[in-house]
Amino acid sequence: MENTIFEDIPFKEDPLYEQVISDLLNQKYAVVEGFFDSNLVLKLREILLEKEAENELKKAAIGNKTNQLIDREVRGDYIQWIDQNQANLIEEIFFETIQNFIEYLNKTCFMGILHKEFHYAIYPEGTFYERHLDTFKNDDRRILSMVLYLNDESWTIDKNGGELVIYTTENKSLSLTPYPGRLVIFESQFLEHEVKPVKEGQRLSITGWLKTR
Repeated sequence: MENTIFEDIPFKEDPLYEQVISDLLNQKYAVVEGFFDSNLVLKLREILLEKEAENELKKAAIGNKTNQLIDREVRGDYIQWIDQNQANLIEEIFFETIQNFIEYLNKTCFMGILHKEFHYAIYPEGTFYERHLDTFKNDDRRILSMVLYLNDESWTIDKNGGELVIYTTENKSLSLTPYPGRLVIFESQFLEHEVKPVKEGQRLSITGWLKTR
């Protein structure tokens, strides 16, 4: 007799994911609160600060791996790529959550996402990232960009700066405060964006991309 335990399991709709999909369809970006558990966000923040204390972060470059250039006039953040094969328990939970989201997107929207890449990022005081797209002339595999903020709750635009500005059209933009736990998702190939200068403190995040091929 064949085992039918896992047959005909009904698809369970996720309201949070459905709202993200709706926002992406309607405006090419989504701003999500509560995508990750607040304790997980706090632990990721601690890991990032520990890495900074151990001088593990490196100056970020512009371009992809075949054409990289360090240019402090364009971007000023320090990063460390997160290797899923060497992830700690907290990072594994982060990747599991991302993978669940990918599988939902592929099942409901047929997006064909096959890969993901993420890095920790710190913007020190006075640093920024000029207006840009997240795709390259010789590499258009990035489909969705994702930024998870790890700042503390006292962060404000007036005092700290470092807001993310998404250019929804040529002449219109959306300014987003990097609140702790806030996740911003947007279409990599269509929406230009920038990080405004950090006025005080350090702007902390995890940034990454969902990719095809």
